[in-house]
Amino acid sequence: MTTAWRIAACVLMFATVTPAGGADQPVHWPQWRGPNLDGSSTATGLPVDWSESKNIVWKVPMPSWSGATAIIWGDRIFVTSPSRPSKDDPNVAEGRGRSKRDPGGYYLMLMCLNKRDGSVRWQRKLGGGNQFLMKQNMASPSPVTDGEHVWVMTGTGVLACFDFDGKERWRRDIQSEYGKFGLNWGFASSPLLLENQLVIQVLHGMKTDEPSYLFAVDKQTGKTMWKVDRPTDAPMEAPDAYTTPTILRRDGWAQIIVSGGDYLTGHSVKTGREVWRLAGLNPQKNEYYRTIASPMVAGGMVFACSRKDPLMAVRPGTGGADAKATTAWKTRLGPDVPTPVCDGKNLYILRDNGVMLCFDAKTGDEVYGETRVGRGTYSASPLLADGKIYITNETGTTTVVAAGPEPKPLATNQLADKWVLASFAVSEGRLFLRASESLYCIGSQ
Repeated sequence: MTTAWRIAACVLMFATVTPAGGADQPVHWPQWRGPNLDGSSTATGLPVDWSESKNIVWKVPMPSWSGATAIIWGDRIFVTSPSRPSKDDPNVAEGRGRSKRDPGGYYLMLMCLNKRDGSVRWQRKLGGGNQFLMKQNMASPSPVTDGEHVWVMTGTGVLACFDFDGKERWRRDIQSEYGKFGLNWGFASSPLLLENQLVIQVLHGMKTDEPSYLFAVDKQTGKTMWKVDRPTDAPMEAPDAYTTPTILRRDGWAQIIVSGGDYLTGHSVKTGREVWRLAGLNPQKNEYYRTIASPMVAGGMVFACSRKDPLMAVRPGTGGADAKATTAWKTRLGPDVPTPVCDGKNLYILRDNGVMLCFDAKTGDEVYGETRVGRGTYSASPLLADGKIYITNETGTTTVVAAGPEPKPLATNQLADKWVLASFAVSEGRLFLRASESLYCIGSQ
């Protein structure tokens, strides 16, 4: 890190104080969608109003932009990023896309920051080869941690493990081992951590004839524990999925849930074997039905998205050889990019245009229909906490909406950094948001 970069970080820091809400606030946000993999938090007293001059505990610059969400364990924050652009580095490959945005630097990095003031503890280079693809670069996957180690996957196929002091424990090059990724807009799935194993999905097809697959590695050694193909008859771009797998736990057993390639599937945790499969995510066999919003588990049900139509509420199979999953209900008014959230009773859907809907999670009965709560384009997934839903659009405007049967807007907050793709993280009564230029810690001062 350059001297100028360090000085900029120091200048932007604010003094830290004890977070609001007391010592019983949840501390860890170990993966993209939080401790429960569902975008919810039990935190209370979270800020509702903020601006660049109000309730910003600290703000530190990022080397470049990324859609990766910051993850948190204790007093450490981990985030992936391209390097700061440099005239001495190789050129970044610019792919397709309408955006005129700077593609960022050539190298990909994992950064560890101090949660108290945003200062950089350490950063490690993961390799080169950053590529710009519209809203995506090769730092899109979010890292994951268990409190002792942190694991990171890049869009270039580097899968690596570091301890909390920044010492590299192991590293693999997945594209060199298993073949080139064939997604139209680049690889973006985040790893899923399950006890002693790390699960990765590669669902592709637009630019390859090779099969999609899942694999698991031993989190301590990086060695492959199992690898299985995930077949699909999806046409053209429809096999491509930018989703992250999730876990379903029920009655003493667990399944890995994968969505994409026109199907929702449940897999054995021990072997990766497909336990059940459900079609219906692309009923018209549209050639461009790539999947972005990830599957989400709540109340023993799985909510799977496609390209808006449909969103399916699914009762999963029980795990036996003859397990079958069934569709409980579905709606044509699903999201494209943001993953939904659920409070156990209601399922809240944020569409890309700032329109929200709410359904009874079990029955599919409409609680409220299409209601505009925000303006602009939404790529970040909503956060549900303390009876509120936080939604942030791509220009850095966060609308806070009341959870429940009436989507009452409570506040609208604007940041100076007007390019946001990442979702919120929560720790000790504060919100953490990664924007293109800065990482923000938002809370009561």
